[in-house]
Amino acid sequence: MEMEAAAFEEIVVDELDRLPDDMVDGLDNVVFVVEDRPEDGSLDLLGLYDGLALTERTQYGMGELPDRIVVYREPHLAACDDESELRDEIHTTLVHEIAHFYGIDDEQLHELGWA
Repeated sequence: MEMEAAAFEEIVVDELDRLPDDMVDGLDNVVFVVEDRPEDGSLDLLGLYDGLALTERTQYGMGELPDRIVVYREPHLAACDDESELRDEIHTTLVHEIAHFYGIDDEQLHELGWA
């Protein structure tokens, strides 16, 4: 599947807007970014939470750089056949990475059906 970066970013924003308020209201000092690919150039990773989970924070506060949730465009496009599938995969990726912010690990996400 092919899609321009701007159109992909619009879908990411749409899917963020569709997430439940109670999931996103607790996000503090987090930015969402879209990048083409992970640093290693692979197409295996759809997203990444780059930060310190709430459950691991002790003296976190003012002056800290924001945590980042990265959504990788090219791996999503490689994994999906149409826009509907792409939206579903982006939605799942956002939930997955936001869960990491809250301290939910991959094993728990797998049990919940989000991994």
